[in-house]
Amino acid sequence: MRRLLLPFLPILVGLGACEDQSMSRQARYEVYGKAPLFPDRAEARRPPEGTVEIGALARAASLRDPPPVDAALLERGRQRYEAICTPCHGYTGHGDGMVVQRGFPAPPSYHEDRLRAAPAAYFVDVITRGYGVMYAYANRVEPRDRWAIAAYIRALQLSQGARVAEMPELAEKLP
Repeated sequence: MRRLLLPFLPILVGLGACEDQSMSRQARYEVYGKAPLFPDRAEARRPPEGTVEIGALARAASLRDPPPVDAALLERGRQRYEAICTPCHGYTGHGDGMVVQRGFPAPPSYHEDRLRAAPAAYFVDVITRGYGVMYAYANRVEPRDRWAIAAYIRALQLSQGARVAEMPELAEKLP
């Protein structure tokens, strides 16, 4: 019997010495736990100075440079506006969305002189950082979509403030 087990003895000893090496059982710090390794004993570490998030430079460039306005951009802006902005701002941009009808504070109308005079970058900045009771949508709306929404807001402003006399092609079609 010994002669049969002798060749397998190193294998049996080796298997007995193995530990669970899965990632579920490893030395690690618990979330918000104490870490005696660091002087401040905090487990959560700040990123090193100068650290840049992956994709942050590309996002910053896309916020700086607006895309050319075309029919596809306006259509995308309409889709995103209707999905994200209409609950508060309403379909026409007068600040009469459904949540306002339910008692939430009304946002300003896009048709105020102050907002008609604002550059498109202002709307992109408000979408990015928030304003008043509107929270920031930076992590919810991609930069290109912010520009698309701003372009659609401009189209809303033009459509709601247009007069038939200013548009001869429309005047010809009216009875």
